[in-house]
Amino acid sequence: MAIVAGVDFGTQSVRVSLFDSEKGRIGAAVAEYPVHRRREDPDHATQSHADHMNALVVATRAALQSAGIGGELVEAIALDTTGSTVLVLDENLEPLDDYYLWCDHRAKREAAEITSKAHERKLEAIEWCGGVYSSEWGFSKLLHWLRNNPDRRARFATAIEHCDYVAAVLCGIRSMDELPRSVCAMGHKWMWNAALGGLPPEEFLASVDPLLAGVRAKMRGRYETSDRIAGRLCPEWAEKLGLRAGIPIPVGAFDAHWDAIGAGIREGDVVNVVGTSTCMMAIAKQVGLIPGVCGVVKGSIHPDYFGIEAGLSAVGDIFEAIARRAGTTVAQLSEGLDQYRAGSTGLLRMSWDNGDRTVLVNAELGGVTLGWTLTSTPADELFAAIEGTAFHTRIILERMSEYGVPIHRVINGGGVPQRNDVLNRVYANVFNMPVLVPAQEVTSLGSAIFAFLAAGTFRTIEEAQQRLCPSYRIVEPDPQEAAVYERLYPLYRKLYFALGRPGSEPVAIGDVLPALRAIRAR
Repeated sequence: MAIVAGVDFGTQSVRVSLFDSEKGRIGAAVAEYPVHRRREDPDHATQSHADHMNALVVATRAALQSAGIGGELVEAIALDTTGSTVLVLDENLEPLDDYYLWCDHRAKREAAEITSKAHERKLEAIEWCGGVYSSEWGFSKLLHWLRNNPDRRARFATAIEHCDYVAAVLCGIRSMDELPRSVCAMGHKWMWNAALGGLPPEEFLASVDPLLAGVRAKMRGRYETSDRIAGRLCPEWAEKLGLRAGIPIPVGAFDAHWDAIGAGIREGDVVNVVGTSTCMMAIAKQVGLIPGVCGVVKGSIHPDYFGIEAGLSAVGDIFEAIARRAGTTVAQLSEGLDQYRAGSTGLLRMSWDNGDRTVLVNAELGGVTLGWTLTSTPADELFAAIEGTAFHTRIILERMSEYGVPIHRVINGGGVPQRNDVLNRVYANVFNMPVLVPAQEVTSLGSAIFAFLAAGTFRTIEEAQQRLCPSYRIVEPDPQEAAVYERLYPLYRKLYFALGRPGSEPVAIGDVLPALRAIRAR
């Protein structure tokens, strides 16, 4: 028997869970922290390192109290975070600013310039992250910071992902060469590719902007998968957290990637980690390039497989925004949605409220809702938004399948499917295939699995999954509902590419609104 701590830093809170290798989860606690936004700039989203670490202390001590155990019994701790959530550091590895949160889209111009220059120079690395660089990713955020902080630019020593910095801090690492660099983070968001020599070449980065000259050399550290040890918990942070100094901390990763491990992912599965956004995870022994996905990276999810990442830039955030505009909550607005049927609202909603992550990779897009009538309600829009995110997810599934990713099972992980049966039903009907929902929440379970590996409790990920991962509740599609969605989906797909691609060929869309009314009337 062993006990470990699995930590999950989400967009608005950190969850610390304690797992027993025999009993499973024995205690958990959550502590919140703010997202700093600006009304005058909807693309701005930052967070404080101090807020993160204070919340980690509060949640860890509360989790120990919840489990009724002393911290000396915890044998390892593993941490995942959102990403790309980027921090700039000085030569002492101290923050020069707040984190650029993953959903900070201020770097749209920088992302477009990186994409353009990469194709101009035929940079192979850009193809491995879907052919389009995103404002959600590392180099674009770093370049935006360098351009907009001339007074602090001279003190810039390196940039780091949240998952790597929190591990380094807990381990007391003070040397840049010893910094852990997650293959998950660096591969999916920084165009790092072991087969291509690591990060993009110096001459390419300098060609994008001279401010990036020398950055490649500054991104030093140990680039490793999560089955490797980042370091050991230092005495200072052991005392703060109430844990034992010297316990191992594995190299971190992004939350969705480890959530996929906690959801029991195996080859042939796609795990939809549905939360504020959706990250879609798949693994494969062999896979080629997939246009428009967020990356194909060896070892990013499971050390022995290629990890494929895609997703939607907003899902739960869209639902929250609809409820907020209506002056209510998602829970209240959802009352009665179980009585809605496919196409019954007459609305078709494009899920671009926070841009498009996959497959268009276009942060300039905004939400679109077609088919409004004088009697349309906020609840109608919420149901249409659920349908829209399902249609968008189907487009991504089809893109993955088209490029050789086997899809035998779809698993709805993340927090939203645990409390939203309507979403699971709609997704099953839109995909016209069963959707598996873990019987218990798996948030931070993936972290715990890697902590158990670091502690030597289990020999393989599969052994840990077999022992710890929950069973599934299966949501079967309804043939009649699925048939309606087979009529609606081509309309969504047509609009998705016609409205979402700059310079797309003219497409006749005059049939869309009459079709929505006809489907609603039926």
